[in-house]
Amino acid sequence: MSSYTTPDQRWQAVASRETAATGHFVYAVRTTGIYCHPGCKSRLAKRTNVEFYDTPAAAEAAGYRACKRCIATTSATRHSQLVTRACRLIEASDPAPSLDQLSAQLAVSPFHLHRLFKAETGLTPKAYATAFRARRLRAHLEDGQRSVTDAIYDAGYNSNSRFYESADQRLGMRPRQYRAGGAGATIHFALGQCSLGAILVAQSEKGICAILLGDDPEGLLRDLQDQFPRAHLVGGDSAYERLVAEVVGFVEAPALGLALPLDVQGTAFQERVWQALREVPAGSRVSYTDIAERIGAPKAVRAVALACAANHIAVAIPCHRVVRRDGDISGYRWGVERKQQLLKRETALS
Repeated sequence: MSSYTTPDQRWQAVASRETAATGHFVYAVRTTGIYCHPGCKSRLAKRTNVEFYDTPAAAEAAGYRACKRCIATTSATRHSQLVTRACRLIEASDPAPSLDQLSAQLAVSPFHLHRLFKAETGLTPKAYATAFRARRLRAHLEDGQRSVTDAIYDAGYNSNSRFYESADQRLGMRPRQYRAGGAGATIHFALGQCSLGAILVAQSEKGICAILLGDDPEGLLRDLQDQFPRAHLVGGDSAYERLVAEVVGFVEAPALGLALPLDVQGTAFQERVWQALREVPAGSRVSYTDIAERIGAPKAVRAVALACAANHIAVAIPCHRVVRRDGDISGYRWGVERKQQLLKRETALS
């Protein structure tokens, strides 16, 4: 039974802005002609000017207009809940439902669902299903309890051939190599020096898979080995030294850009964050909140920070351009001083 049945109970909920009371009633203000939900953050009206209605429809029938502030917030919450339900349905279905099937289960139009889903997650429902399936496959391969074939089917792929068509894109290497920590994969690397200290650049068959910065070259090599413990690491050939020189030139002058393919491997969320970072121009600074909003996940500020910390490709995926909301320079995987130098250099070039 609702605890918001009497005028006094309802007024107390309004005065204390109880969000839990939303959905039980609305209150209307005679002097403004507007009705609100109990948790609305608008300036509190005088009790003598307030009256209560059981539903928004009843308030509108009495001639009141909806408060744009709290009604918009409530709509955003409903949209988030709808997309969350869609995600759970995708994750629980095998095979993944089509857009028409998904919209029918949620009782909304396919167009409306597609638009909301992309606005909230940055992905279409189909792309989310693909990313979730790949993430599940990574987990199956890493636990070592299944054969590669079983892992592929358990992750929701209908056939080996369908999976192998996109294996390199999803994993950055063949699945047996991924499960074995890169076993059988060949990764070329080279160590060098730049104005920021030691630098290591590594490249798989797909593209640049690591740009590491530090004080100790040996430490950078250990980091690469930890990332790909069973890969065949090849260092020091002359052709690759020229590529490293190109990367060093980019580090010294970021405005020049880097026209090299990247082998980006992460979760669907991390890849969205990293793509958003690559769209931040040199000389600009953004906050973690800005990035969270750009990918359609405004509440995921901490997750954005963790995705920045998980980035293995320095400068090319420019997590150094992310600062705190107050403008202060926060932590950086390769040291705050390097972050300061990069930002200072880019500001001078812009």
